[in-house]
Amino acid sequence: RSLAGMLLVAAGLLLAVAAGGRGSPAGEQESPPGSRFVCTSLPLDAAGAGCPLPPVPMQGGALPPEEELKATVLQLRETVLQQKETIGSQREAIRELTGKLSRCEGADGKSAAGAWKNEVGKGKDTMGDLPRDPAQVIDQLSRTMQTLKDRLESLEHQLRANVSYAALPSDLREMLQRRLGDLERQLLSKVAELEDEKSLLHNETSAHRQKTETALNALLERVSELEKGSNSAFKSPDEFKVSLPLRTNYLYGKIKKTLPELYAFTVCLWLRSSASPGIGTPFSYAVPGQANEIVLIEWGNNPIELLINDKVAQLPLFISDGKWHHICITWTTRDGMWEAFQDGEKLGTGENLAPWHPIKPGGVLILGQEQDTVGGRFDATQAFVGEMSQFNIWDRVLKPEDIMNIANCSINMPGNIIPWVDNNVDVFGGATKWPVETCEERLLDL
Repeated sequence: RSLAGMLLVAAGLLLAVAAGGRGSPAGEQESPPGSRFVCTSLPLDAAGAGCPLPPVPMQGGALPPEEELKATVLQLRETVLQQKETIGSQREAIRELTGKLSRCEGADGKSAAGAWKNEVGKGKDTMGDLPRDPAQVIDQLSRTMQTLKDRLESLEHQLRANVSYAALPSDLREMLQRRLGDLERQLLSKVAELEDEKSLLHNETSAHRQKTETALNALLERVSELEKGSNSAFKSPDEFKVSLPLRTNYLYGKIKKTLPELYAFTVCLWLRSSASPGIGTPFSYAVPGQANEIVLIEWGNNPIELLINDKVAQLPLFISDGKWHHICITWTTRDGMWEAFQDGEKLGTGENLAPWHPIKPGGVLILGQEQDTVGGRFDATQAFVGEMSQFNIWDRVLKPEDIMNIANCSINMPGNIIPWVDNNVDVFGGATKWPVETCEERLLDL
């Protein structure tokens, strides 16, 4: 209602009171003398038409109606002003509280953790940018939680200074408690996640350290082996020798690769032996149905013999003086032609050795023993005693100048069918492989 309307209502009430003072109807209780009744203004959304106020005593008990009306108007105006001030103060307190809650909660739609980050951590070293050390993360989070607690207590003191917390609306108090509870749960959840990450990081670090130490130990062991210069460590894959020191039927070496079908070949090797009588069998190649497909043997007091398909040719070679010698033998199926070289020089040639017979494939190539069956049934009297190296086979007849260069160590020509490499030779029965440079040892023999 407007102020003018309220004034009219007050004036009407005063006239009614004045009239009632002159005479009251029978049966009605009269008001105490010297008293007047007025109504205070109601809030704008009040539903009632008004409510009576306690009687206001009049000064002197007798004032003109105009003065009484003026005093009433002043009283009403003062009441209205006080109510406006009270309402304004309450609204200001509510707005301030709502603003502070919005800053804590993130009323613009961000998560509570994001608002906490902006208000407390200033965007540094908080959950958005954690230190790498998990211990520092936990310590930083503890300090941040304490800062948040101090700020919340300060906010509570401010609220109590501005307006009593109990005087706040119940729904506002519940909302504040609910938001603070949500924030506390989120902080505890983040702490639990960080603890889990710290534990996981510790486990991963331990496993990685153990794996690294294992790899380093393996490398150190390998380096130690190389530094010791063990018997199995060669300067290059072909700088080794096979040693067969005893005449037995169980010491031998075996070539892992086999031969294809051949119509010509060249076999070269370095060997050193002083065994007598005869150096034995430097190598033999046996195939199913033919144990003597290719054999080089010096047995008893007989000269060195070359067997091809069990056919025999005697070679003019002399190698039982205990020195290193380079031996090469060539053969071709055409007319059965053969040649024998010792230390680069051709010492003999011949023909009609298994002519037109191709060497059969898929057999077994043995060093140091003569085979009576494929890969077995060795005879100790035919075993090779000594050392050998650089056993190579080609599928063609090498030129004499190539053989001379190989014997003089001026070129290195590994066999294109059987090359002399460490991983292609196995030893059995006590035979051993040793590092050696045959050309250097040959110079010592000279």
